Amino acid sequence: MMLNKAVLYLASLSYLSRVAALSTNAVTNTVDPSIVKNVAVPGLKNGMDYVKLGSSDLIASKVCMGTMTFGEQNTREEGVEQLNLAFDEFGVNFIDTAEMYPVPTKPESQGETDRTVAEFLKSRKREDVVLATKVAGRSDRITWLRKDGSNAIVNREQILESVDSSLERLGTDYIDLLQIHWPDRYVGGLFGQPDFTKVNVRDDEVSFEEQLSTLKEVVDSGKVRYIGISNETPFGVCSMIELAKRDPSTFSRIVSIQNSYSLVVRKDFEAGLAEACHHHDVAMLSYSPLAGGVLTGKYSDPDNLPKNARLNMFPGFMDRYLGSYNEAAVKKYCDIAKKASMTPCELALSWCYHREHVASTIIGSTSIPQLKECIGAYDIKLDEETLNEINDVYKQYTDPTKGY
Repeated sequence: MMLNKAVLYLASLSYLSRVAALSTNAVTNTVDPSIVKNVAVPGLKNGMDYVKLGSSDLIASKVCMGTMTFGEQNTREEGVEQLNLAFDEFGVNFIDTAEMYPVPTKPESQGETDRTVAEFLKSRKREDVVLATKVAGRSDRITWLRKDGSNAIVNREQILESVDSSLERLGTDYIDLLQIHWPDRYVGGLFGQPDFTKVNVRDDEVSFEEQLSTLKEVVDSGKVRYIGISNETPFGVCSMIELAKRDPSTFSRIVSIQNSYSLVVRKDFEAGLAEACHHHDVAMLSYSPLAGGVLTGKYSDPDNLPKNARLNMFPGFMDRYLGSYNEAAVKKYCDIAKKASMTPCELALSWCYHREHVASTIIGSTSIPQLKECIGAYDIKLDEETLNEINDVYKQYTDPTKGY
């Protein structure tokens, strides 16, 4: 009897160790079942992959063109050049913009990004492009988006005005994916802010019901095909999905979420949102896969930052990437890249591109060479050794931008 117990005990230890190993290396570069087609393109030896975005019928490239620098760090002509290159050489058919772009957002340049995208669209068949934009979330500071000078709020009146204004700037009669840029309510942890605390909950937030019923209006009108969210939480995802399931004739269903996700910002998504999005068929669109450029390694010497570096343009906003454990984590990721004979940029983007729960990754560049490197990284599939080394760093620096 004692021998049988010993055998069972040893067997259980063996099982638990296998489970732990599987948990540690749970996500690898296996074939993504969400990929619906691969198309040969001049710029990629393995072609560009395309996925269906969540429960929609939108077929989008695994790489999405971010545009927030167009009109600020890039001229309109440079922006169009980038979009043409991404579309023609790399098969990128997915573009993401926002009504408040370019950034930093300010009244004198607001809307210039959309006008750049509109210029690009003039030479394309509209149905060949998956066009996403965003209505701004609540902001007491941003008062130049609405005609009456109101601060940004995600209510019916402002959503309707936002859609009409965006369509006019973009020079199109429909938007493929309209996203709420950030929540109307207080959520905590937004753009480097401290995590949620109930004392900051507002009593004047716009209800999910008002937001989703208005979004259903613009979908039914034909101005918008599908809706999504951005910078959201598991509570927001599940609440919105349940409303749409309960009354689909009144509330539009979200098909995507656009959140920050990278080697150094992953815990928030992987610990709760990943499960919610999987079960509710909500596509993850990862933005800031290079953590504001930090994962390229170019900020390794903070005393000699590039003059036009993004961290210099957003004082305070990007502080979480410097002066925290993040710097040590980035150095270790850069060392892994060097050992694997690739650039830090290639390592970070390849890792993000091929994560199982990432539908499409939004990239942004300020030059053509940067853009080619970023999209070219899609050809790279990290081997098991490199993935294990990344995982070891993650275990040591799980949430580095929040540690000081």
